[in-house]
Formats: sequence, C-alpha cells, structure tokens
Amino acid sequence: MRYRTLGRTGIKVSPYALGALMFATSIGNPDHEDSVRIIHKALDAGINLIDTADAYGDSEEIVGKALKGRRDGVVLATKVGRPTGEDPNQQGASRRWIMTAVENSLRRLGTDHVDLLQIHRPDPTTDIEETLSALSDLIRGGKARAIGTSALPASDIVEAQWVAERRGLERFRTEQPPYSLLNRGIEREVLPVAQRYGMGTLVWGPLGQGLLTGRVRRGQESDLRRAGLIRHLSDEHRLDTVERLVPLAEEAGLPMTHLAMAFATAHPGVTSAIVGPRTMSHLDDLLAGVDITLTDEILDRIDEIVPPGTDVGVLDQAYVPPALQDAGLRRRPAGERTG
Repeated sequence: MRYRTLGRTGIKVSPYALGALMFATSIGNPDHEDSVRIIHKALDAGINLIDTADAYGDSEEIVGKALKGRRDGVVLATKVGRPTGEDPNQQGASRRWIMTAVENSLRRLGTDHVDLLQIHRPDPTTDIEETLSALSDLIRGGKARAIGTSALPASDIVEAQWVAERRGLERFRTEQPPYSLLNRGIEREVLPVAQRYGMGTLVWGPLGQGLLTGRVRRGQESDLRRAGLIRHLSDEHRLDTVERLVPLAEEAGLPMTHLAMAFATAHPGVTSAIVGPRTMSHLDDLLAGVDITLTDEILDRIDEIVPPGTDVGVLDQAYVPPALQDAGLRRRPAGERTG
C-alpha cells in the first residue's frame, strides 16, 4: 500500500481509511468481536488510519478494544460536535463542550491522545476563535496531535486559517467532506482551498452511501433496501446516474466498488477515502481494489456522466448552512420587500 502525507502534518496515512460508524452496535454490526476482527484485518492489510466519532454510539469503545497492543501503529482520528444527548450543551464547538467531549472520547478509546481531532460539523453559534483556542490547548496539552474539520464550507476554511494566523493559534490541518462519483461538489471550491492551505483531505461517502456498491439497481430488491440502511433509495436522479455508471464499470472490467474507490482517491487533493465496511466480506472486496488506477479515458467518461464540481441529488447527512435552513435569513420582512 502506498502511503500519502496528511497535508503538512508529516503523518503518513493509507489511501483508504477505516471508518468506524458501522461498528456501532445500534447502527451496524452488533457483534463486537467480529468488528474487532474486521479492524485487525484492515490494519494487517496496511490501512493505518481509523476514523470514528463520539456521536457513533459505542464505536469508540469498540475501536479502543481493537487497538489494545496496537495503538502505536495507528493514526487514530475522532470527531466531536454532533449531539450526544438531549442537553443543548452536549454538542457544538464551544470550549466547554470540546474539553468535556475529548476527555470522554479518550476514556472510551483507552488512550491518552488522538492523532487527529476533528470538529464534526460547523457550529455557526460559536466564534471560531473560541473553538481554535480550545483545540490549541488540547494540542499543547498532548491530547491531540493535529486538528481538522468535517463538512466545513470553503469560506469558513479560509476564515479559520486567517484567525489562526492572526491569533497565533493552531491551524486546521485536515478537512473531511463528502466525495464520490455522485457528489463532486467539493471539486469546485473545498478541494482547491484545502490544497492552497496545505490541508489533508479525508473524504467520506465514496460509495455514495451504498448506491455505488453494485447492490442497488433500479427496480431490484437489495439487502440494503431490506435492512433499511439507505434512506435515499427513491432518488430517481441518483439511481439514473448509477445505471449509467454500471456499464462503464463493466467495460473497465471493474466491480462498481472498485471504480468508485479508485475515482475517490484519484484527485490530487484527496489524501484518503474513508471506507465503512459492516462485514468482513465488505472489507475484503474493498481491499481487493486498493491498487487500481483509472485511465484518463475512464475518468473522461465519468466527467461526461457527472460533470466536475457537480452533485447528483442530495446526500444524506450533508451539512446545510443556516442561510438555507432558515427562511428568515433569505427573506426581507414583508413590509420591506417593495421598492
């Protein structure tokens, strides 16, 4: 496996990262021992980056169990910020919550530090200087080696870099956005901005949240549909695009999973693509394609089906900024709308 440098951190990571969401009992694999075996298999195959989060149920505990005796050989990443309870202060990127959440994560993971601590989603209610100040203290205290973000808009990435420079705070070194054959929107601004600032990029959802596994086809029942693991299977536009990509994969002599993963890791701005296997067979399939490189001809054909910088449909769990969620931020008061 050929390792890549994670931005300007100097940390070497594998082109595939192991996402731990599916190891959570309530979400994915209910068999803890099987999850541990999957993690060990990934590590033995050369994957050295594991990404989890405090909001992934008991995922951190399972990862911590799997890493006993192997912690030093793993680049361990976790995330804070998404709600973990009903308390409104048990979420977001305030100093109060970051400090508490990190201590909880370290306890569950059974370690005294993480290599990468990421803010799980943007928090418009917290000043970015407060967030960076808390994260800087964690780095100086040895509890995190580097810090990053997830789903941060390009303009916010720039602002955070400026604030860090002006206030003498630690910089965000990584970004974790969605990216796949179906979701190429980050090619327009996020990836170029991350490259400009020397940030590593860990992309999630490279298999289109199941749509690019080859197990979801128009008019066919699948195990993913039966299990209710994908909530957006009725998106006709995305399904139509998958049907156009399937023949391309067949012409290239590749399973859909291998085409999708090879595409996600081909962009020079992408450091690693996060895979989230639920079973050992899923992992085996993905590992079989780790060395595949797509030709320019195949990449050109993909561009014709999904133009660069565009998204097909709406991705589950995508970040929606307040300006789009709150109609009041997009409309003048009724009395001010006339000239």
